[in-house]
Amino acid sequence: MKPSPRPHSRLPALLALTLALLASACSLVGGGKTSPTRYDPAPRVQADPAWPTASGSLTVVMPSIDAALDDTRIAVSPTAGELQVYRAAEWVRHPAGMVEDAVLRTLEDSGKLAAVVRQGSGIATDYRLLLDVRRFQADYAGQPVPAAVLEVNATLVATSGQGVIASRNFRVSQPAAGTTVAQVVDAFAGALATLGHDISGWALQAAPRTTPAASPKR
Repeated sequence: MKPSPRPHSRLPALLALTLALLASACSLVGGGKTSPTRYDPAPRVQADPAWPTASGSLTVVMPSIDAALDDTRIAVSPTAGELQVYRAAEWVRHPAGMVEDAVLRTLEDSGKLAAVVRQGSGIATDYRLLLDVRRFQADYAGQPVPAAVLEVNATLVATSGQGVIASRNFRVSQPAAGTTVAQVVDAFAGALATLGHDISGWALQAAPRTTPAASPKR
């Protein structure tokens, strides 16, 4: 009679099968922890020489934004009313900071103002540009490829106490070349460039040609 196999001789096979099943399960739920790829869109904004020169100086205030959107994770809307994030992909900077940079750098490069500064610089300016970011996401909107959708409300205010000079809502939709994260990020770069150009040109058009008079001291 042949001796029966020893119980422990089957352990390697059982262990290999268990590990294979675990690996399969992990792939279905997204796998283990991996370092995300970090993206930093670099919009190339060309200031328009035809923009008018505005007197005085301006502060670009850090944009207000809903906490759900001001995240380093890249938001995407696959269907209407649904918001998800791309797996293993992050922004280097928060969306509010990217919008602020796109507008501030465009106004600086235009040379149409005496000075353009960030909020908190300690420099007193004649105007303040308030930005409210309402949308900053990739959106399929029923299409086979997504578009980078940015929506920002801009308000130009005189710091002398004269109140709101002008206010306008801006919406940019830049289709991506494909569905990969890198292609979507390129679309965001294009959308940020368009947004920075449009808001800067509008602000210079809306700003008075003469510096507003200071409010009388009481």
